[in-house]
Amino acid sequence: MPHTTPGNALGYSAADVERWVPEPPKSKSRTPFERDRARVVHSSALRRLGAKTQVLGPGSDDFVRTRLTHSLEVAQVGREMGRALGCDPDVVDTACLAHDLGHPPFGHNGERALAEIMAQHGGFEGNAQTLRLLTRLEPKLFAADGTPVGLNLTRASLDASVKYPWRRGEGPRRPDGTTTHKFGVYPDDVPVYTWLREGAPEHVKCMEAQVMDLADDISYSVHDVEDAIVGGKLDLAVLADPDERGRVVAAVRAWYGDAYDEAELDAAISRLEATGHLMRGFDGSRRALAALKDSTSQLIGRFSGSAQAATREEYGDGLLTRYSARLVVPSTTSAEILVLKGMAVAYVMAPRELEPLHHQQRQVLADLVEVFSDKAPDALEAPFAADWLEAPDDAARLRVVVDQVASLTDVSAYQLHDRWVSPR
Repeated sequence: MPHTTPGNALGYSAADVERWVPEPPKSKSRTPFERDRARVVHSSALRRLGAKTQVLGPGSDDFVRTRLTHSLEVAQVGREMGRALGCDPDVVDTACLAHDLGHPPFGHNGERALAEIMAQHGGFEGNAQTLRLLTRLEPKLFAADGTPVGLNLTRASLDASVKYPWRRGEGPRRPDGTTTHKFGVYPDDVPVYTWLREGAPEHVKCMEAQVMDLADDISYSVHDVEDAIVGGKLDLAVLADPDERGRVVAAVRAWYGDAYDEAELDAAISRLEATGHLMRGFDGSRRALAALKDSTSQLIGRFSGSAQAATREEYGDGLLTRYSARLVVPSTTSAEILVLKGMAVAYVMAPRELEPLHHQQRQVLADLVEVFSDKAPDALEAPFAADWLEAPDDAARLRVVVDQVASLTDVSAYQLHDRWVSPR
């Protein structure tokens, strides 16, 4: 059973607060988990998220969410949910703030571009890149032999940041024998990954990671729809048209799989309509903005409250930390979250994939990888140039180049492309 150690939060053991590289004793004015959160808050990787795409590009208007604002919102939702379930709120907060650190420029579009480039060299995945940042790339601490160890977070906080606790191609098997393309660690980061997963059941996320994952799902499902409404890309009045409802349902099944049939997803839309929180007729006025924000808050409370109630019903009162419990999300709640995602897909994300800009973004990243590989180490920033010079082979050098490209913001990717690929 989880226990407490002096200066640590209730429900956590001495192993949970261990760090990959031991550090000198610190003042007891803060817990180790509070230090973890502070290290992420002060990281350069978190600052860069302010100029990285969430769904719409950061420069599209002043209202649109970026990866940074999304991460802050996820942290707020996750922290409250975690506290209600007995998790240490700083562990959950740290995981939520960190969960998108590894995403490259241009959102999932950029992630797919780098995944194609790295397909034969260990792959590329945003969550695996997050682990790499936290444990290697973000400058904070070095081991005695000079090896960088990133932010050197505690085991509990690192484990909470791992959304996909398996190596590439080793995830849980589906009924048809396939596995997800998502994964949480690259081959050369396996040592620290093995350390942080000590004692963890195979393929199981710790409770704090499950809370982070749900907070992420809740936040981007609700907020992407909010952004689409404010941006004039979606009026929820269209859901009165059976064909448009079918479009949303088809988008869910095409992008997120067939766990729910058409009738179940249509019923989820009907339940959400019955709440009165699917705002229609948005006119951009201050009153409309306030009403939309209230609808957003009500939906967040609906989803998180449902999971909290179901989890407490299953496990009762007490501290639900690490591997002492699993987060229970009712099937109806998952379906409602999915149909909100489907609305964003149908009216924003899928149409965007047909735009020339979508293909141009992928080409920008492919061009940068090519030119940086050709002109390394001179074209690389100093930390990555040093990594490149120390890399033992071509595959390792390519990984360093991709580390550099993934670290860029949308703006800096274009600027470097202008400088190195298309000089004026």
